[in-house]
Amino acid sequence: MRLLIVGQLEGPLGTAGRMATQRGAKVAHIGTIDGALNALRNGQGADLVMIEVSLDIALFIKSLKSERISIPVVACGIGTNAEAAVKAIRAGAKEFIPLPPDAELIAAVLQAVAEEDATFIADDPSMKPLLRMVDKVGPSDASILITGESGTGKEVMARYIHRKSRRATSNFVSVNCAAIPDNLLESELFGHEKGAFTGAVARRIGKFEEANGGTLLLDEISEMDSRLQAKLLRAIQEREIDRVGGTQPIKVDIRLIATSNRNLEEEVRAKRFREDLYFRLNVVNLNLPPLRARIADIVPLAEHFARKYAKANGLPNRPISEDVAALLQTHHWRGNVRELENAMHRAVLLAQGDRIGPSALTFSGPSLVPDDVRVPSSSIPESAAQAGGFVGRTVADVERDLIIDTLSHCLGNRTHAANILGISIRTLRNKLKQYSDEGIPVPGGEERAAS
Repeated sequence: MRLLIVGQLEGPLGTAGRMATQRGAKVAHIGTIDGALNALRNGQGADLVMIEVSLDIALFIKSLKSERISIPVVACGIGTNAEAAVKAIRAGAKEFIPLPPDAELIAAVLQAVAEEDATFIADDPSMKPLLRMVDKVGPSDASILITGESGTGKEVMARYIHRKSRRATSNFVSVNCAAIPDNLLESELFGHEKGAFTGAVARRIGKFEEANGGTLLLDEISEMDSRLQAKLLRAIQEREIDRVGGTQPIKVDIRLIATSNRNLEEEVRAKRFREDLYFRLNVVNLNLPPLRARIADIVPLAEHFARKYAKANGLPNRPISEDVAALLQTHHWRGNVRELENAMHRAVLLAQGDRIGPSALTFSGPSLVPDDVRVPSSSIPESAAQAGGFVGRTVADVERDLIIDTLSHCLGNRTHAANILGISIRTLRNKLKQYSDEGIPVPGGEERAAS
């Protein structure tokens, strides 16, 4: 856990830093917002930022977003300053920690961030061969390609591999290639010098340099432009990169993991993905099964998400009922683990009584499990086996409603919606433009990318 403290270290804030250090965190301190931004631009990674509430938190968070630096921010200040606490939360801070600090509260915040990255549930027999493979290849520096449907947990698997590697104490850096426009992805990966292009107001260290000594995850690499694929291939082969606008190559030492929800061999045959890059990445291939083929993991995952969102929303923890467990195991889970997480988040908010019952569950799409997928020995509840009202409608109409409903579930976040739907972000953009041109309201308005 890497903690960056922003503010004056004297007094209670310094005490909070010492408490975090005692809990095993690696703590760095910078006095100003500008200094913190410069440090993050120059590759000083952090898993959590703790910032003094008297500083301009709104400006800091806005600057992080504009430069696509994704780090949770926690505000801290004298506990009696309720107005400042509310202002910080509204500005985008995840939490407010009152000062003087409480050791248990500091520990809880650090643990929450660590758990977000560390949770890995995989007890189903279909996962055992994959875990044995990870145990064998994890300690090496071999490049790994993780494939599988959208929402199957490819990034979670990548983090698990990192924790199994010799680089576990170094940085794990993730880049979502589908969420960043092509003209910005190059500087995101390789960095840029000041003035290299319009908007390059300062030198920025790219993800390759930030991950130096650790692991770099290229998420949904099949969305990468072919021109950038060539530069990536050179970086992998030579173990050096060139910043945009730079004049000197920079040596990097990373372990590379890539993910894709597409069949890259088909992408190669269609000339949408470079064959030489594919072979460089595919030293080891791990194909994650869909959630509907991991029946034994569905209930444990659901219970984990129920606890997570009960805590996040300040609600009592409710166990799931037997009827809910049966329903969950017979749903098709087109969106896989991500769809299950969304379903349990809604169920936590809608549940009444001591347990999460069937009335709190809402599903999108079909509930019948296809014949080629394992089902539990228990009978399928009647409510889970009713057909959808698709008869008499055109495919285009059904597709449109599915896309719009999924986007609404994702609160307008197009990257998340594309992942659930199993289509590329470009395809989703084109569909939404078509609907908008036809006068159909599109949820979310301006495009929102995943953080």
